[in-house]
Formats: sequence, structure tokens, C-alpha cells
Amino acid sequence: MDPVGKKLLDIAKQELGYTEKGDGYTKFGDWYAKNVDGDHNPYFKTAPWCDMFLAWAADKAGVTDSAGQFAATVDHAKWFEKQDAWGKKPEPGAIVFFDWNGSGDIDQIDHVGIVERVEGDTLHTIEANAQGYKLMRMERSTDQAVGYGFPGKVKAATTTKYTPKHAAPAPKVETLADIPGAATNLQKTDEPSPLPSQEMVLGGLLAVILCGTVALAAGKAAAAMTPTTPPVRVRKRGKHHRPAHPVQLPAEVTPADLDAAESSTTIMPVLSLAAAHAAEDREFWGRIETLKEDDELAFWDSLHAESTLSSANRTRGEYASTPGFR
Repeated sequence: MDPVGKKLLDIAKQELGYTEKGDGYTKFGDWYAKNVDGDHNPYFKTAPWCDMFLAWAADKAGVTDSAGQFAATVDHAKWFEKQDAWGKKPEPGAIVFFDWNGSGDIDQIDHVGIVERVEGDTLHTIEANAQGYKLMRMERSTDQAVGYGFPGKVKAATTTKYTPKHAAPAPKVETLADIPGAATNLQKTDEPSPLPSQEMVLGGLLAVILCGTVALAAGKAAAAMTPTTPPVRVRKRGKHHRPAHPVQLPAEVTPADLDAAESSTTIMPVLSLAAAHAAEDREFWGRIETLKEDDELAFWDSLHAESTLSSANRTRGEYASTPGFR
């Protein structure tokens, strides 16, 4: 077992069952914003917290130099890789990094946890933000693991505490003149020159070259302070913390409720009514069709014809008996 990882496991076991609040708040994200993020950005208080929990646990165990303090899982994994403390074979106490697609690509990491024990191809882990909201034990396939960080293999003497920072702004053009040595190098000499026009030209070229050199050096210095990856605090929820399993529906919501909600559109009732009318017409005429050669129908047809004829004869008789009718 990784000796440093064992200390992290001891802390993690004490926190089993911790659940984030309704707005995503966790005490681990709150701690991270106050103690690790240089800007104390409140974003971390409700941000995905699987890796921030490890930073908190490392602080509690006094092993921050060996375990790191990160909020972004990809950066954390690359840090282990840079420290020559990265591998593909799991062991208890190792920090395991997952990609749910099983790509094995360090840039596609979604989640992180601690290996508690290994049984064949099954990892028994303790993970924060498991299933999107809780600190709990999980069982994972080794196929989902991108790799493992071994805090016990990190040389603490060569590491520094990780603190997310902003890149320093690039220097303004007006400030270049204030750089020591820049103004003195541009001053003219007092020695006479037979070719003053050439001196002005050469002086101008020298000034351009010198200013360009100073600007290039300042630009390189600013670029060196610029992080190669976006600052951790601008990450958004998404792939970084996709759950391995679909989120369960609340107890009061059923799949039937979702189906009913999705079908309640303005066009569906109209289509359903039209289909109902068409079905009703087909049923009615289908029944009438079976009565065409029915003897009973013929009887009622003849009865109707006789009734109609008798009514017409009575009407004529009434007209004929009326005075003045011819």
C-alpha cells in the first residue's frame, strides 16, 4: 500500500456519507476557496468537489507536498506524471483517475478517487462527488482507469504547493522606458561626428533594436508566467465530472411523469384528435358496409319507402279537399 495514500484513506473513511447541499455547496469547496485559491473565488464553494476533497484530506493528513492540492483532475494527473509518480498498475492508497469512455487519454479524465483495495479487474474506491453528490465507496472496472498517481513516490523536497493564479498582464508600451538601463543606452555621446545624419540614422536603428529586444524580453517573461492551461476556477460543470451511472430520479418523480411532460405540446392534441376522428369514421362505415346485403336492412328500407309514399298521398288529398285548389 502507498504509505501516503494510507493517510488519505484514513481521513476519507472518517468523511464517508458526506453529502453536498442542495445548491452544490460543500465544506471542502469552501475550504479550497479560502485556503488554496489565491483569489478566494466563491465559485469553488459549489463546484464539482472530487479533487478538492483530496486537497482537503491531504491538508488534514499533512501530506500536501506529496498529494498535491488541485481542483482540476487533468492537472492533478499531469502533476503526478511530471513527478515520476504515475503508473498503470493499481495498488491500495493510489490516486485513481477515471475516463468513463475508457480512452486511456490523460486529457479526457472525468473523475478521481482513492483505491482502497484491488480484486482482479475490480477497484474498490472511496470517491468524493460520487454519483454527483456524495462521498462514498464505489466499485469500478480497471478499464475505466486512465492511470494512478502514487503520492508516496513524489519527492516532497522537489515539489511546491499548488496555488491557482492568474497570469500577470503584459507590460504596457509606456512602461518600457522605465526599465533600468533602457534610457541611458539611448543617450547620445558627446564625441563629435563628421556625419551627423548617419549618426541619427544609426541611433534610430539602435533605439528600434534595443526597444524591440526589451519588449521581447518582457513578453517572454509575461508568457512564462502564463499558465499553459486555463485557470482552474473558470472550469464549468460538464465532462470533468460526468457520472458513471445516470442520476436517479427523485422519489416523487416517475418515468411516466417525464413522458407526460414531454408529450404535452400544442401539436400533439390536434394530431391525436384528427387520428381519433379518422378511426371513428372507419369504424362507422365499416359497420354500415356489413349491412348492405342484410335482409333486415332491406326490410327497413322498404318500410321507409312505404311510409314516405303514404305521407305523400295524404298530403295530396289534403290539398285536393281544400276549397279553391285545382
